[in-house]
Amino acid sequence: MCIEHSGSLNTDAADALPGKPPRILVLGATGFIGRHVVRALLAQGLHVTGVRRATTSGVLEAQAPAPITWKHLQLQNVCESRTWHEHLQGMDVVINCVGILRQRVGELYDDVHHRMPKALAEACAASGVRLIHTSALGLHEGAKSRFLSSKLRGEQAIQASGADHCIVRPSLIDGMGGFGASWLRMLARWPVHFVPRGATGRIAALQASDLGEAYAALARMPTLAAQREANLGGERLFAYRHYLQVLRGVEHAEQPVAPALQVLLPDWMSRVGAHLCDVFRFSPFSYGHWILLQRDNMPVPNALPRLLGRAPLPVTFRRTGLREDFRLS
Repeated sequence: MCIEHSGSLNTDAADALPGKPPRILVLGATGFIGRHVVRALLAQGLHVTGVRRATTSGVLEAQAPAPITWKHLQLQNVCESRTWHEHLQGMDVVINCVGILRQRVGELYDDVHHRMPKALAEACAASGVRLIHTSALGLHEGAKSRFLSSKLRGEQAIQASGADHCIVRPSLIDGMGGFGASWLRMLARWPVHFVPRGATGRIAALQASDLGEAYAALARMPTLAAQREANLGGERLFAYRHYLQVLRGVEHAEQPVAPALQVLLPDWMSRVGAHLCDVFRFSPFSYGHWILLQRDNMPVPNALPRLLGRAPLPVTFRRTGLREDFRLS
């Protein structure tokens, strides 16, 4: 949920950068994470250039806030470092918020999660541009998921590039405009929750608005040498079944509702369901997410409170949308 909050930027991060504010290129600026990142950057008065897929319409430019300028790129095709140099000219920081849940024609996991970030990181290293890259918690060698393994290879390529970088790994994100977040809230409203029995991993759900502020704090740092990794999450830990009850409104509701009846599904059924969702592209549930639900996805250590300079906002059943005059898509 994107709740309006006037929390202040960490003083150390804000004061660390002398002179004029950094110029920032945001890849995936119209996506779920990207929109919240852009919003936080603009709130700090920073100059933002957004990157998105090429479009034949000027509607988004007319609706976007004045400080934003745009580049149109098919990012899955920009997989050589030399092609990035012209796009990095005049930039101090690149924030990569690009990712795909499932492959489709022309968009492969390896291109989007590995080869493109690798080329970008090499170009950043050569150009002296700082790189903030969005990854995920829970990545591990041997994961039998192309989604997860491609993200891990992307991390490894960035770490080997020599770029001044930070890899951001958020836990489960709640907020307006999120495909997965919207599905979870819909499921939470049902009187019966069908929960995979093996989904015992703990998550530290956080708000997308807090995540955006954390990126803004990182972007203002003159170097990311002391923050090569930023594992981010809220202060509470949930099992998946408990998280659904929280979103339902069982906690902190003005008019408390009854907990949903929760039916535990056998692991074989959950695995088959995940594969079917991948085949038919139905719901955000995927085989990669089924793997992650079985493992703890906790930020250790949690860098979010330090980057925000305050405690993270709690995730509750309430949610507030982005102002209509800010929508980028």
